[in-house]
Parts: sequence; structure tokens; C-alpha cells
Amino acid sequence: MIQTFLFRVLMAPFALLYGAGIYLRNLFYEIGILKEVSFNLPIISVGNLTVGGTGKTPHIEYLVSWLSEYLNLAVLSRGYKRKTKGFLEVTQRSNADLSGDEPLQYKRKYPGVGVYVSESRVLGIPKIMSLRPDIQLVLLDDAFQHRAVKPDINILLTEYNRLFTSDFLLPMGRLREWRNASKRADMIIVTKCPHNLTDTDKEKVRNKIELRKRQQLYFTSYQYSPLYHLLYPQIQVKLQANMHALVICAIANTDYLLDYLETQVESVQVLEYEDHHDFSSYEIAQLKSQYEAIEEQNKIIITTEKDAVRLEKHFHYLRKEEIPVFVLPAQVRFLEREEDFQDYIKQYLLEFKS
Repeated sequence: MIQTFLFRVLMAPFALLYGAGIYLRNLFYEIGILKEVSFNLPIISVGNLTVGGTGKTPHIEYLVSWLSEYLNLAVLSRGYKRKTKGFLEVTQRSNADLSGDEPLQYKRKYPGVGVYVSESRVLGIPKIMSLRPDIQLVLLDDAFQHRAVKPDINILLTEYNRLFTSDFLLPMGRLREWRNASKRADMIIVTKCPHNLTDTDKEKVRNKIELRKRQQLYFTSYQYSPLYHLLYPQIQVKLQANMHALVICAIANTDYLLDYLETQVESVQVLEYEDHHDFSSYEIAQLKSQYEAIEEQNKIIITTEKDAVRLEKHFHYLRKEEIPVFVLPAQVRFLEREEDFQDYIKQYLLEFKS
């Protein structure tokens, strides 16, 4: 605690400088010096105030899974850490270097949905509309701070155990904007909640967030499905109490995942890397060595769906060395008022006028 306090004290001047720049940028948007662009089709933005870990990817997937049954929709992402530039359509044959891991994950899971990457949302949306005139809705992935596009519905995610209300600006904390930027959100979703969250717990969160009158608040958790083999997806297994798990992951916050696994298996070891990490051959060899060092028979390697697409480049080695990696899918589950959430979006889309 003392080290954390000292770090924040030392970083405070840099956070103030960063915050001053963010304040001026937002002020320019508020008074009209910088313009927000609107489009003649509905835009839903899903994002957060922090640098990651709020569960953005599963929530985008929730919207895609639900809305793609009724509408022709596209997902537009910047393709974080991709090794390409400009506008690009993501295909099932793309790789994470070309598109980024999350866009590729969306395309693999929902092949009928258009997925695109572009550093500029303002340029990317017209290109989507030109390529796909049938598109009826665009989902913006991680666009809360990118104010050049004015979304019709702005969804802000915040993690239950790391609410933005108790966080600080970069580099003092994890916030990319001042806390009061939350006023731009139409919906705030508190993610990664305990399954047994009480009404009292919800009320405490509600009081901390201090909702505006027009804002809606929702609470979600994850529901995990049976694991499937990375190389042979038709092979599925269920977690067992006597299993010994070795987890390889590169996501922003592993706490929720590891807390779940520790309740499902006998032991958990972790090879943890920074978010969106590009796994090297040496690190995959380390994975093999650490797995072989586990003496118990009932052992398993587990990774996340986002990490799975970055492990693809090592498929040949994994197959040759017979390293059994299993993927743990996660789906969003609303703890309450899911119909209200869907009705809010449905009503807006029905009333949308281009």
C-alpha cells in the first residue's frame, strides 16, 4: 500500500498534464471547435474509461450474437497491435498480425458478420457503407474516447472490482479520461460481477457512479462454457475438481478468470503476459516445459479465446509436440433486466431516422 501511494504521488504531476490535454480536447468538442460526425445509419459504441480489462470483447460478442439475427451489422475496430495500417476487411483467413486479435476473434465466431479495422472511425464507416450498402448497424469496438464519431448509443463498461469512480488518470492510475466523462454514456454496464451480487451491493455501486437521469445501469457476469481443443475444436472437455491447470494468457486482468478456475480445479499455475502479447517460440517452448513438469496425470493447459487467435502461428509446433491446449469460452450473462437492456436498443433502432 505504501509503495502504491508513493507511486501515485510521484506520477501525479504527469497525470495532471495528461488530464489537462484530455480536458482541452473534450472542451473543444463541447464548444464545437472539434466536430463529431454523424452518419445516416445507427452507430452503437462499446468502450471503457480504463486501459482495459472491463470485458469489452464478450459484450461486443453479446450484441453481435443477439442483433445479427435481425439486422445486417458490421463491427469496426482499430485493430490494436496489428502490423498493418489503414482500412482492412477481416476475413476468416486473416491472422492476428494483419487484423489484431479481437477483430479476428469476432470474425471466426460470427463469419456472416462484416468485421473491419481502421485507425480512423470517421474514414472507416463510409468505407463500410460503400462496400456493404446493406449494412443496417455498425458496432464500434473500444470507441468511447474516440469522439470524432458521434454514436447513437454510447455504452460504457466498468469492472465491478475496479470501478472507474475509484481510479485515477494515467499514469497515476488506469483512466484514459477524467471520471466525469462517464456523463457521455447512455448505458453503464458493471461487468465481471459476482453471481451472487445482492441488491445492497448493487445500490452501493449505483451510489458511487451517481447516474444522470437519462442513464441506464446494468450488471453482468461471465458464464463459462466447456473447453474445446485449440487444434481440434470438436474435442470438448469439462473442468473437473481433480484437474491441475496451467493457464497461458495475455489479457488485461486475469483476476476474474483465475478466481473462477480456482473454484473448479485442484490447482492453477499461470503463465501471464501483458495484454495483446505476441507469443514467441521461446515462450511456447516454456509452456511445454512447464506442462511436462506437472507430475499429476490429470493436467490441462487452458487459454482464453482472445489468446487462442494469437497462438495460431504456433499450431505446427503445438501439433508436432502434441501440446494439448484447450480454450475456455466466456459469454456475458445479465444478472437482471436483460429485457430492459434489449428493449432500450430495439426501441432506438425502430425509431432511428437517417
